[in-house]
Parts: sequence; C-alpha cells; structure tokens
Amino acid sequence: MRIGLIGAGAIAHFLLEEINEKLQENLRITSVFVRDRGKHQLLESNYGIKLYTELDAFLESEIDIVVEAANIEAVHALLPAAIRKKDVVIISIGALGDEELLTGLNNLADEFNRRLYLPSGAIGGLDLLQNAQVLGTVTSVSLTTRKPAKSLIEETIEEEKVIFEGNATEAIRLYPKNMNVSIVLALAGMGFEETKVLLVADPRIDKNIHQIEVTGDFGEASFTIKNNPLPANPKTSYLAAMSILGTLKRINRKLLIG
Repeated sequence: MRIGLIGAGAIAHFLLEEINEKLQENLRITSVFVRDRGKHQLLESNYGIKLYTELDAFLESEIDIVVEAANIEAVHALLPAAIRKKDVVIISIGALGDEELLTGLNNLADEFNRRLYLPSGAIGGLDLLQNAQVLGTVTSVSLTTRKPAKSLIEETIEEEKVIFEGNATEAIRLYPKNMNVSIVLALAGMGFEETKVLLVADPRIDKNIHQIEVTGDFGEASFTIKNNPLPANPKTSYLAAMSILGTLKRINRKLLIG
C-alpha cells in the first residue's frame, strides 16, 4: 500500500522511520505534502519520498491512501478535497469536534465511496465499546484524564485539581488540544453529549493517564492507560503514534481481528 502523508512533524518522522526506514511489509510512504518544500528537502533523500506543495498534484500521485499528520487546520482545509479522491486516516481528531465538518466528511465519504479511518490514539478499549454499543445498550461512558499540572495550568498547586467536568462536547470546545481522546471515545460509543469527561491537573504525575469506564447490558469494563511520550516530541503520546502505524497495518491485512 502506497501512502501519502500530509505534514512533516514528529509523527510524520516516526512513520517515515518505521515504514520506509525499517521496510514494513507491503507499506511504503511515497508522497509527502508540505507547505515549505525547502524546509523539508532532506526528506526526499533520507526516505526516498517525493515532496509536494500542490494538493492536487499530491492527490494525483501514485498513492492508495492519505494520512493526515499535521494539525486541526489542515483537516479543515485539505481533507474535504482529499476524501473525494482517496481513503483518509485522520490523526488530528480534535477537528471532528466540529459537527459540521464531521457531517461533511461523512457525506463526502459516502458520495465518493471512500473510507475515513480514525486511529484510537492515546487510549484503548474502543473495540469493546463499539461491540457493546452495537445494539445501543451501553448506558454510560466516562473518561477521567489526568495530566501533569504544568501542562494544563499556570498556577502552582500541591494537590490534584479538577479543571473541567462535563460532557465531551464541552470538553472539546474548551480544551481542543487536550481532549482528542474524548472525541474518538464519543464517536465509538454514545456520542458527544452522553460521554462524561473529567479533566484533572495533577502535580504528582509526569505522564498522561486516561481512565475509561463503560457500563451497559454487556456488563462493565474499565481501562487505565498511562502514556509515555514520543521520544522525538514529549507533547505527543508514543501510543498515539503507534496507533497510526497499527491502523495502516490492519488496513493492509487479510486477517482482521476485532
């Protein structure tokens, strides 16, 4: 499968190293769309890709799927055009807190017979949640996210402090860069309004911790995920980067699990 990347940041470099450098079976990044060609020129020689600064030329290159590895603004600006021509993997899931954009991308995917893939990012358990909700019988979904206090607030605190409590809709609106996980959780389960979110600033931890609780006719489930940062970028979850590679590998397999 030939992959086209949008963006050239830390996650893009992770994918280039893991796929092109380590020669992942049947996966190859061949095209990369960037704003500044000169800034990223070395990617061509280092990873054997071709850089593009024109979106149409990028989409017409010999790629089978587009992976957005840029930011929320890129999702808004570029993906409506991309989904018309290619299947798309979205990393900046925070953009989908905009219901108009989400609806528009869904409609375009239907119209042009494309697929839109959302990696699980920094959390897990989404397969269980989707299975439990297949009959619409999940009764509650909650997410408690704890982050190092200094990454959320400017004041110095000695004890943990709740800085947000509400639903996923409100969480996304107030903390768009910190609550991506609530979006994918809401989409997999009961929706934005019914997904409960608690965001806690904790001065005693040095990594992000996500606690997910699900109840329904199936029973009960709970997951705790403690994320280490991506070595190349401490602001990015290592698991989030891995989830993108995992998504691409599963798309390319004949044997599907879950």
